[in-house]
Amino acid sequence: MKKVSITDVARHAGVSVSTVSLVLRRKGNISESTTRKVHTSIGELGYIHNVAAANLRASTSNLIGLILPNFNDSFSVQVMSSIVRELETQGFMVFLAHPLNEYEHLEHCLLSFKQQRVAGIIYLASDTCSDTLPVQIRQCSLPLVVISQSPIRDNCNRVIRDNQQAAYLATHYLLGRGHRYIAYIGGQEHDLVRQQRLAGFHNAMAHSGILYRDNFSPVCDDNTLAACQASRLLLENKNTITALLCHSLDVMIGCLNGIRQVGRTVGKDIFLTRQVALIGFEDTLYVNLSSPAFTYISSASEETGRQAANLLIRKIREPTQQTQYVTISGQLILRETA
Repeated sequence: MKKVSITDVARHAGVSVSTVSLVLRRKGNISESTTRKVHTSIGELGYIHNVAAANLRASTSNLIGLILPNFNDSFSVQVMSSIVRELETQGFMVFLAHPLNEYEHLEHCLLSFKQQRVAGIIYLASDTCSDTLPVQIRQCSLPLVVISQSPIRDNCNRVIRDNQQAAYLATHYLLGRGHRYIAYIGGQEHDLVRQQRLAGFHNAMAHSGILYRDNFSPVCDDNTLAACQASRLLLENKNTITALLCHSLDVMIGCLNGIRQVGRTVGKDIFLTRQVALIGFEDTLYVNLSSPAFTYISSASEETGRQAANLLIRKIREPTQQTQYVTISGQLILRETA
């Protein structure tokens, strides 16, 4: 059976070969009716576009490498979904890499990307205790965008969550509701996300003229049991506390249990029933399924993915553009816990 060529498609659709080529590459000002006509001919004739060969001839690529070291992080997974949707909308395909060890296997991932002739790379940083990227990423010669939940010192195109703004927003809201004894629970001392949120927390308290207490920000492991124990101990020793900022979703669930164990309930009433308010910083599916429904600062994962994808596309098309630094702010989503 004769292989269908681009010339056959052009003849069948009644357009030029160059028009078919532009439709396939999603370039040029081609009308919707012509585009539909070309795609109809492609479907009826069974034409298969050899993207790799076309990229090789044009010395271009529509492939993007995406490195996701941590599949257990809900924020990274949501960002990944947003990136893929945005890139596919703009005619790119994504190669996903999941290095088992961030340092030992990154070099292999990057080599594989180069062999596949990817046009650029998006790297989702997972180490929130370091403000320096792995050396393999820092030395990457391909167009690169880094997404991180914590600050990065390296000079690279990056999209960063504004943790300080998120904590300030949450604290400011609680202060406006009449709370004066607010605590932050979770994270480890060297966690940069925790440090940034504490800075925002402190600033909001200071701007309202309220003294911050160092013993109102206990560290704990990122699991429900540790958070339950930490919150119970804190509330037993400091029964004036009326609100908790929770480092993660697991910490929030643990605090919910800890509050109940000391005989208090979660909610917005701090004056009559002395309920304890809870605010988190994640907007995963589980947040929407909880009872009571969690109040949280959105992680803006959808916007983060879109910004990163478009930043990389701009870098690919304009290699000489200056390094760009995009900060993503969250929004307060009011539910039942605060």
